Amino acid sequence: MKTIRIENKTQALPAPLQAIYCDSFLCRLRGLMGRSSLAHEEGLLLVEGRDSRVDTSIHMLFVYTDLAVIWINSAQVVVDTVLARSWRLAYAPREPARYILEIHPDRLNEFKIGDHVEFQNV
Repeated sequence: MKTIRIENKTQALPAPLQAIYCDSFLCRLRGLMGRSSLAHEEGLLLVEGRDSRVDTSIHMLFVYTDLAVIWINSAQVVVDTVLARSWRLAYAPREPARYILEIHPDRLNEFKIGDHVEFQNV
């Protein structure tokens, strides 16, 4: 499993953020299902093959905690954000995205639509 660091180039993050880089079908399928908590500094970056609204839709079934979800396009620009509630059926971004960043719900306000982000190897 590859871990990356997420940087918000538009506004500095108040605390470090690292995520598992999840680009395989099985990793994306599993996501954070079954997790009862998520540390403030950790997350999961789901990676799709192309920008899409349909392919980057998520569900929260069997996810036991709320999540901040940040959708990012291939130009690494935030296109949507939402506080995803546990056990909800589905969420989809307003605009096509390639990346879905799932992080601790308290970090939702650290990303705004239009922010530029950068992924760095750890």
